[in-house]
Amino acid sequence: MTTTTPAATLTGAPALAPLLARGALLSPLKRPRPDADFPRTRLVLPGLRIDLARLAAYERVCGFATGADALPVTYPHVLGFPLAMRLMSGRDFPLPLLGLVHTSITVTRRAPMPATGTYELTVYVEGLAAHRRGTEASVVTEVRAGAASARGAASARGATGTAGVTGTAGATGTAGVTGTAGATGADPVWESRSTYLARHRATAAHAPEEPSAEPPAPLPLPALAEWPLGGDVGRRYAAASGDRNPIHLHPLTARLFGFPRAIAHGMWTVARCLAEHGTPDAAAVRARFRAPVLLPGTVTYGAGDGRFEMRGGDGRRLHVTGEVAPYPAA
Repeated sequence: MTTTTPAATLTGAPALAPLLARGALLSPLKRPRPDADFPRTRLVLPGLRIDLARLAAYERVCGFATGADALPVTYPHVLGFPLAMRLMSGRDFPLPLLGLVHTSITVTRRAPMPATGTYELTVYVEGLAAHRRGTEASVVTEVRAGAASARGAASARGATGTAGVTGTAGATGTAGVTGTAGATGADPVWESRSTYLARHRATAAHAPEEPSAEPPAPLPLPALAEWPLGGDVGRRYAAASGDRNPIHLHPLTARLFGFPRAIAHGMWTVARCLAEHGTPDAAAVRARFRAPVLLPGTVTYGAGDGRFEMRGGDGRRLHVTGEVAPYPAA
């Protein structure tokens, strides 16, 4: 998309651990409200290549077939997450990182993305909105094909598993910035919009234009599979994705944040469902996170008519709902 907002080009992917620490330290200072200012800079990371070893670990923990030529439909979210965290952990982001809840994601994939391709990431905060429970931020991630990918010159997968980006991150975990970049003209091959909710009491001036009641849960879809989840699912996904939020890693660290046990990453629940459901090469995906999945535990996967869901083992508690459709829509 064409935009006039400033863009900063990074020389490497930011390290997540220092960003999580910075966000945690700044959280008590934040005063969230829907009319607050927010960072307008788009972060751009060119020349990104896929770490094939980490990709394989991601595929295994999420249930995707390993060794496929194309990236799983959810994997670009993992690539863009460090840039999103750099924005959301900054002083100029008005919502506290601690307690921030990932509430939904929409994904548009316009074509298969070769695992051996080269890509350019762009991440920015699209805006803030009033929510019945507080303030919600929308964060956009765009992925464009690099020159080699656009020419279709990606070699067969299985060559090198070494990472990659142009340049390296600094010792503090914050990647270098090479200056200001102009808007990229090419359309994204993949893009997503994630919403993140900061819970707080809404004032009358900031009341959302939506019903105050929670939308009713949909009727259960036909149950197709039951999955027992080990207590290490959060740690395995964290190792593959880099998202080492302590609520996902161990019961003791999860209890510090009010959870009786560790909880699964929301994006793991979506990825696991989509690995089972399947997606067209060009696809539109929508998912909404309803309730955390406690680990260890058992969940039920249901699907039908292009929709999918994950419920508790007894089929009562709804954890995630979603839809898959071809892109563009027929």
